[in-house]
Amino acid sequence: MKALASVLVTFAFVTAYISALAQQYPSRPIKFIVPYGLGGLDASSDQGSRLRDGSVRESAVAAGLIRTALPTQRNYPDRPVRFIVPYGPGGGSDTTSRIIAKPLAEMLGQQIVIDNRPGAGTIIGAELAAKSPPDGYTIFSGITGTMAINPSIYAKLPYDPIKDFAPIAMVAVGPNVLAVHPSVPAKNVKELIALAKARPGQLSYASSGVGGAPHLAGELFKYMAGVDMLHVPYKGAAPATIDLIAGNVQVMFAGLAPVVPQVKAGKVRALAVAGAKRSVALPDVPSLSETLKGYDGSTWFAVFAPAGTPNDIIEKLSADLAKIMTRKDVIDQLLQQGYEPWVMGPKELGAYEKEQIAKWAKVIKAAGIKGE
Repeated sequence: MKALASVLVTFAFVTAYISALAQQYPSRPIKFIVPYGLGGLDASSDQGSRLRDGSVRESAVAAGLIRTALPTQRNYPDRPVRFIVPYGPGGGSDTTSRIIAKPLAEMLGQQIVIDNRPGAGTIIGAELAAKSPPDGYTIFSGITGTMAINPSIYAKLPYDPIKDFAPIAMVAVGPNVLAVHPSVPAKNVKELIALAKARPGQLSYASSGVGGAPHLAGELFKYMAGVDMLHVPYKGAAPATIDLIAGNVQVMFAGLAPVVPQVKAGKVRALAVAGAKRSVALPDVPSLSETLKGYDGSTWFAVFAPAGTPNDIIEKLSADLAKIMTRKDVIDQLLQQGYEPWVMGPKELGAYEKEQIAKWAKVIKAAGIKGE
């Protein structure tokens, strides 16, 4: 019995140590290899035989001790989850995050706390998320610019979108819009391309800022159409829209939210949805892909976690988000903001993210874009 007591004391020490690390490590049982027989005795002896016969009971006790020390999906989450958004309140990423946060909180039985961390082209929020503990209690609102565009714009990033993050789920897509001032004679995309080629460098197009998705949507248009237009960056979509209405710029690439009301009011004209397909918000407006095959300048919204987050937690969150994106109330809220549900699981999202990084790298290199 002394040998059994010794084994149990040893396992008690190990499980106490594991408990101290339970918030982050380990995420699966640990194999404890002992390089000698039970009790340190010759298994051929009488006492060794008795210990050997009782090894199943001892192993069961040890396994039970270890299991109680490990974090499992069954007790996750047991406290609020922080949802880092790299934009200020009211933006597209913030709105989308809040739309999904409420039903996710209901499913998890814990509060989802939105933590807005804007600044430096989303770098501040992304760095904070990347360096957070990978315990499932921090998730991140990753969008096109943060996860696919920034790596090619900035020479040094304090985060790696592939190595520092674990994909959870794609949740929505928001197409940008190619809009023009009413004085522009072009009535469709083909006529705009012809006009731009006839007047190289004379047409100016506005965006919400250097390196943002609308800016890259414009550069992708230039790249695929083979035209030269002057980019005029603004500090946000609102001032860009004001100058388009005033005629200070002739063309603009922007999200649906600021443009659709102006289109319906007749103050600007939408030539195309800068995405792969038409938008529910503007069903009569063609997509740019109908003229430029393969064009897609949409902004996508996905949820990520710090790299190293336990896989069972990733899978649970992904499954919950997939269910949420089928809810009519969630879909209706997204459509009101100009976004549409678009669901991908972890593996599919990870592969798509890599494709997007490669795609935008070509456009950024061709345009000579560098972060400010």
